[in-house]
Amino acid sequence: MTDGLVSIITTIYNSEAYIAKTIESVQAQSYSNWEMLITDDCSQDSGPQIVRTYAAADSRIKLLSLDKNSGPGVARNNSIINAEGRYIAFLDSDDIWMPDKLKRQLELMTEKNCGMVYSSYLTCNEDNIVTGMVKCRSHVKYWRMFCDNAVGFLTMMFDREKCGTLLLPEIRKRQDWALNMSLLKKCRIAYGYKDEPLAIYKIRSGSVSSGKLSLVKYNISIYHLVLGYSKFKSVIIFFFIFLPFYFGKKILNFFKTMFLPVRGMSIHKLDF
Repeated sequence: MTDGLVSIITTIYNSEAYIAKTIESVQAQSYSNWEMLITDDCSQDSGPQIVRTYAAADSRIKLLSLDKNSGPGVARNNSIINAEGRYIAFLDSDDIWMPDKLKRQLELMTEKNCGMVYSSYLTCNEDNIVTGMVKCRSHVKYWRMFCDNAVGFLTMMFDREKCGTLLLPEIRKRQDWALNMSLLKKCRIAYGYKDEPLAIYKIRSGSVSSGKLSLVKYNISIYHLVLGYSKFKSVIIFFFIFLPFYFGKKILNFFKTMFLPVRGMSIHKLDF
């Protein structure tokens, strides 16, 4: 494990339209001690070749491959297993980081002496128009993560020295939430960078995380398969704890960001 090195965990699956901008947002980081491990989950487009082109020019970028399509959990774990950095951060192939993302969060980790951090982030649509902002909480403990995923995965970073090397459960969806809970069981509290958004999350109609109704069974499976509750208790927790927190968070965040100055603006015109 290399002290100070940030290992950025990325996966691609038919990501040719987005991966170049994602990689460029990492290359633009003001903190330069990073490696980007991109695992190809058996893409059928030119995404892997695009990554090879960037990797040939920048040795910090590494392309890994799976033998069969296995989903983002398995692909992310493949990158984690090959990571050399003390710090682990996650960035999906269609999302973008602001230039000071790593710098600000490493400073926050040092200030709080903590093992896990996250931040606020903007959302945009497939036309790269800003649709809103998810304002993070100042801190999150396990009980809050149990109720609903309160941390945007594209902003999360953890310290392996404090938390250990944890892998995601190998399920197709919601494995990010499960990892967040596992980390908080270890480090007990995570801190959020609230001063400004440090990432941009793209909402796509065909992405794994789209279609919230289809995620219901995966939400329940986290309580059942990952946390070990009975199926009946998992359903009760989902409907009477998860859903009220989820909708409450959405409503609160809507009113917080409905007058966001950059709403409706192209992300290419943002000052970062």
